[in-house]
Amino acid sequence: QVQLVESGGGLVQAGGSLRLSCAASGRARNMDSMGWFRQAPGKEREFVAAISWSGGTNSADSVKGRFTISRDKAKNTLALQMDSLKPEDTAVYYCAAGYGDYVVPPRRESEYRYWGQGTQVTVSS
Repeated sequence: QVQLVESGGGLVQAGGSLRLSCAASGRARNMDSMGWFRQAPGKEREFVAAISWSGGTNSADSVKGRFTISRDKAKNTLALQMDSLKPEDTAVYYCAAGYGDYVVPPRRESEYRYWGQGTQVTVSS
């Protein structure tokens, strides 16, 4: 059974911080690439950040300098530290995992095989 379970979402004021976590189990454990995507109301899901097994990272321009992705291989967890949050960061955030240990982990959704159910992040102005 493949499972990715996100946690840590919530309501925060603009300028605040949140830390999202994703716990991987089953076939989703020890995946080469793991990433975060988000979907705002009325918009398509978009790439946020990703990290490869070897430690390479990739992030969207909109979150660079504010969001930091990390993973704990021993615990099979993925984290997204979100600082200086803006109202436009409001979305459902999804954890994803895929095969392929890229130097720069991919941004395309099609590269990720397993997905979590999502956690809501709401940033008030």
